[in-house]
Amino acid sequence: MKTIDELLQEGIEGKRVFIRADLNVPLQGDTITDDGRIRAVAPTIARLAEAGAKVIVASHLGRPKGAPDPQFSLAPVARRLGEILGKNVSFATDTVGDSAKATVAALGDGEVTLLENLRFNAGETSKDDAERGAFADALASLADVYVGDGFGAVHRKHASVFDLPARLPHAAGQLIAAEVTVLKKLTEDVKRPYVVVLGGAKVSDKLGVIDNLLEKADRILIGGGMSYTFLKAKGHEVGISLLQEDQIPVCLEYLARAEKRGVEFVLPVDVLVSADFPDLKTKAPANPQTVSSDAIPADQEGLDIGPKTRELYAAKLADAGTVFWNGPMGVFEHPDYAGGTQAVAQGLVDSPAFTVVGGGDSAAAVRLLGFDENAFGHISTGGGASLEYLEGKTLPGLAALED
Repeated sequence: MKTIDELLQEGIEGKRVFIRADLNVPLQGDTITDDGRIRAVAPTIARLAEAGAKVIVASHLGRPKGAPDPQFSLAPVARRLGEILGKNVSFATDTVGDSAKATVAALGDGEVTLLENLRFNAGETSKDDAERGAFADALASLADVYVGDGFGAVHRKHASVFDLPARLPHAAGQLIAAEVTVLKKLTEDVKRPYVVVLGGAKVSDKLGVIDNLLEKADRILIGGGMSYTFLKAKGHEVGISLLQEDQIPVCLEYLARAEKRGVEFVLPVDVLVSADFPDLKTKAPANPQTVSSDAIPADQEGLDIGPKTRELYAAKLADAGTVFWNGPMGVFEHPDYAGGTQAVAQGLVDSPAFTVVGGGDSAAAVRLLGFDENAFGHISTGGGASLEYLEGKTLPGLAALED
């Protein structure tokens, strides 16, 4: 996989360099609530601009339906990117139309522009190769070189991720190169004990990674909404907690496989419960109760791991050599149910292990809860991409960057 170091050696001054970034940041109106993904790709953009390239940045944001939708505009991102780079970032109000063509044509050496949301064009996500290819052709006409640096999108077979690199000389940006290096440490040269912490809402979202990691991990710690399906599989009452009944047979299979292979498969021993889901807007006091994980009342919902589980999980992380964490332990957005996620994050900080926070809500939680990002070995920008890599899948966006 060619890197931008090689591009710079070849010389890119005056060339139009198209960077596919992942700027899919959370917005409340025009306010960016977590700019982590913008900051993650900024070094690649800055380096190319400093070398005299005419930098064209493109990304998706949210899931618009293939047509312009103001709530998913990247205009606020252009402003924040300019602040981070310390220079003006012009903004094209479309992707391949008149505004994009004029804005790119006006770029001087070392200047940066951001195109409007790629998903405002149906060709970006189309299942039809010809439609997707036509959009990739239009994007290719804007640039001389392609740099892939949107790790959070490399598991998607989208025009700007998969088709466009085939149409231009291409290389991996600094962020993607760093992400791949880290993921290889989780799959090829693992320092043991290897501990995996998985949370989040649905067990179905993590089945593939559990299946693969049962062959590699020494311990798997489960929390979040997905834990209640495993608890139900063990015969426990889970009340009105999140539950995927159809996944109980596969949960039983994984528990049996873990026991057979000698993998510690650790479930919560206590949980915080409530009859009412907390108000995440006002964050009003929720008054949760702590109960044993095998004694959840029928009218209560599990919303976080309890204090004994937090201590247990911290102990399981203390002697780890490598830790991968993906998914919060509870409804971390509310202070009354953030304690489990906070405890796991602190466990990673305190552990001597090489620690990887696997993107998505886990990365957002680390920042929301006030942790120093430098206290972790690596914070990924791509939750879904990280999981699919660990499942052993071929990621279209990475395959497209290989020569």
